[in-house]
Amino acid sequence: MGATLTFRALRRALSRLPLPAHVRADPLRTWRWHNLLVSFAHSIVSGVWALLCLWQTPEMLVEIETAWSLSGYLLACFSAGYFIHDTVDIVVSRQTRASWEYLVHHLMALGAFFSGIFWNSFVGGGVLTLLVEVSNIFLTIRMMMKINNAQHLLLYRVNKYVNLVMYFLFRLAPQAYLTHFFLRYLGQRTLGTFLLANLLMLDIMILIYFSRLLRSDFCPERVPSQQHKDKFLTE
Repeated sequence: MGATLTFRALRRALSRLPLPAHVRADPLRTWRWHNLLVSFAHSIVSGVWALLCLWQTPEMLVEIETAWSLSGYLLACFSAGYFIHDTVDIVVSRQTRASWEYLVHHLMALGAFFSGIFWNSFVGGGVLTLLVEVSNIFLTIRMMMKINNAQHLLLYRVNKYVNLVMYFLFRLAPQAYLTHFFLRYLGQRTLGTFLLANLLMLDIMILIYFSRLLRSDFCPERVPSQQHKDKFLTE
C-alpha cells in the first residue's frame, strides 16, 4: 500500500513538469506522457534493484523457488505497488479499452508477485522477472519519443538498436530461462503450476510485442498507413 501511494505522489509531482508542445496539445498524449514518466522511474529503480539483488544473492539464479532475501522481498512489494498504481491510473483515466493489454499484463504480474509476498515462495523468480525493467528503460524512451513525434532524431535511431539488444538480454533471455525452469511443474497442482500458466501467457504477449517492435522500427513499410488513433498507447 505504501508503494502504491508513493507512485501516486510521484505521478502528481511529475505532472507539474513542463510538457513538449506536441504532447501538450493532446489530452490523451498528455495522460500517456505522465503515465510513462512514472513507468520510467519504476523501470530505473526496479531494474537496478533486481541486478543488485542477483549480485548480493546469486543463488536466486538457480534456486528460483526457495532462494530468499529481504531485498528481493522488498523489491517484489515495491513493484507490486507500482502495478496496482498503474492499473488504477488506467481505469480512473478511462483508458481501459486502449490499454487493456497492460491491464492483463499487470494482473498476471501481480499474481506472480503475491506468491512471493504472501507465501515467501519464488522470490528469486520475481527478481529474475524484474530484469525486464532494464529493457523497459530503453523501451519507455522509445515510446515517449514516438508520442512526441521525435522519430527523426539521432537519439531515436541509436536507442532503437540499444533497445533491441536490451530486449534480447533482459526480456527474451530471462523469460526463456524462467519458462524452462517452470516446465518442471507441468501437470502438478501446485503454486508453480499457476505461475507456469502465467508465464506462458506472458511469453505469448512478449513475442507479440517483439514482432510489433521489429515491424515498427525495422520494417516500417509493412506498417499500415492508417493506424488506429490510439496505437501509440501500446506500440
